[in-house]
Amino acid sequence: MTLDSTRDAVVGPRVRVGAGAAPQVVPSPSLRGRVTMQQVAAEAGVSISTVSKVINGRYGVSSETVDHVNRVIERLGYEASLVARSLRNRRTNVVGVLVMDFEPFSTEVLKGVADAIHGSGYELIAYSAGGHVEARTGWERRSLSRLMGSLVDGAVLVTPTVTDVQTDGPVVAVDPHTGPSGLPSVAAHNLQGARLGVEHLLELGHTRIAMITGRADLLSAQQREEGYCEALTAAGLPVDRSLMPSGGFEPGLAREAARELLSRPEPPTAIFAANDLSALATLEVAAELGFDVPGRLSVVGFDNIPESALADPPLTTVQQPIRRMGEEAATMVLALIAGEECEGPHRTLDTSVVVRASTAPPPAT
Repeated sequence: MTLDSTRDAVVGPRVRVGAGAAPQVVPSPSLRGRVTMQQVAAEAGVSISTVSKVINGRYGVSSETVDHVNRVIERLGYEASLVARSLRNRRTNVVGVLVMDFEPFSTEVLKGVADAIHGSGYELIAYSAGGHVEARTGWERRSLSRLMGSLVDGAVLVTPTVTDVQTDGPVVAVDPHTGPSGLPSVAAHNLQGARLGVEHLLELGHTRIAMITGRADLLSAQQREEGYCEALTAAGLPVDRSLMPSGGFEPGLAREAARELLSRPEPPTAIFAANDLSALATLEVAAELGFDVPGRLSVVGFDNIPESALADPPLTTVQQPIRRMGEEAATMVLALIAGEECEGPHRTLDTSVVVRASTAPPPAT
């Protein structure tokens, strides 16, 4: 097994995003033959040292030969090993996006990072820890140790569980589980967003509003729960903990929570869900149980993932600027790679309510 094939076996599938391009999977060498420098030299009819000079921009090669070799490189699809490039130049010109798993939130962050690197001369590698339950804590350290320095110059960590990581390059966290720490970070104003979402329901006339909460260990979930409680208290309504079952940010758990709420003798007239996946699961359960939305039940989510606009009915939700969060994080990483100081290492972006067809005044009693 070659060094390159060993690296691919360890690192796994990668998503390469060129400037302005959509994410695409780059096959590993085992799936397609990697073009070598020797093949380029043979095809171009020049020496290997000449190809090396062209690739590295060294002197001693005529402009005609440079153009000729570059055309051959483009035609054959030759690409220098990132490991070799980093050893040679101490730079890979690649930014990494590291996620626990690919789901709607992390995918939107990835789009924002791709926006930021457009025209920067950097490429993008997206790396997933695989979503294994046993790897939920500490996956950041393992992933960074595999990629940082040899494959990427800097990285964006999406919803990391830990941020006390030691790295060989700049790292920025998006929506860290425990909030701001030593790493620069970008997050949304979760408490503000939850208050806005519940206030929208209150303005429609709802007074029996339930909440399907998120993961208790995440700061974002805690802040959304706090915003829900603050909105009810400000309206002079009691906070009924029995109306706050956990959905854990997971559709399966959210379905169970929604079914329990809607099966009560006196079900709520509105449900505020801690994320869109939980809200979409609530819509499914409401349809199964014969609850008209929004005639009999109003539902509000949080995130504004693309799927929310495609729901039946389209979901009213709190928009956190997920794509912009990825863009801001990548911009910070690029600045740090360039040796620049980051203004405001911990950035919090505003949220807003996107009103669609899943909310209406409560039914008349």
